[in-house]
Amino acid sequence: MSELAERLGHPSDAKLVIVSCDDLGSCHAANVGVYRAIRDGVATCASIMVPAPWARHAAAECLPTDDIGVHLTLNAEHELYRWGPVTHAPSLHSGETGFPRNLDDLWEHADADEVYRELKAQIGRAIAWGIDVTHLAPHLTAITLRPEFFGIYVDLAVEFALPIRLPSTVSADQAGFPFRKLAADEGIVFPDHFDHDWRAGSRERVGRTLADLPSGVTEIHIQPAIDSPEVRALTKHADEWIDDLAYATDGTLQSALDAAGATLIGYRELRAAMRAG
Repeated sequence: MSELAERLGHPSDAKLVIVSCDDLGSCHAANVGVYRAIRDGVATCASIMVPAPWARHAAAECLPTDDIGVHLTLNAEHELYRWGPVTHAPSLHSGETGFPRNLDDLWEHADADEVYRELKAQIGRAIAWGIDVTHLAPHLTAITLRPEFFGIYVDLAVEFALPIRLPSTVSADQAGFPFRKLAADEGIVFPDHFDHDWRAGSRERVGRTLADLPSGVTEIHIQPAIDSPEVRALTKHADEWIDDLAYATDGTLQSALDAAGATLIGYRELRAAMRAG
């Protein structure tokens, strides 16, 4: 039974699914793929990486009906493709320009005040670009599982009255602090279920989730992109990203959702519930 489902106007045993697209703005191939997955497929929302090179293009292509959040970004994980802070934030730079590649490097050097200013600026820039921001979702879960940064995540969610993504497959014991309870205590809304699995390619993970879909709100993430020389030069995972777009648009994911008895929703519904108190 799900209290959140009831707050959204559904029965408590309803199976509600958010199909979200990560890394909007990271590259041209992702922008085209994400919007195609939303407009021609079953994806219901996406999150934009404001510091990334193609974020301005992503914002320009955004329609008022698109459900777009901010993919709070503090890492640039690709070997030869770099981006960095939109604010003056020396502690958030790696030694080779741009954000650190990995979380350990970020956590070792990041100054909390600089993290707050940077992430607030990313949200503000998305709003200034005309995006009706619907939610927050950290890139690589950078600020979710460290208590010294999680407070920033909570503060921003409260400040902008936005729902957030939180993993349900990481326990409070594993994280070392009760992150889901802390967010709930502040009145922040987040999906009941989210699989913290960042391996590229979604068919197996999503299929496993839908085969045993629980009641409540389940967020499923995919990373769609079109096939292009750009995306193949950017990452060794291009085939998986391209397949995510096919999965969202060729009817396969839709069939799995139908078989699971799922109802599609987006983060806009969660935002409305949060702002209604």
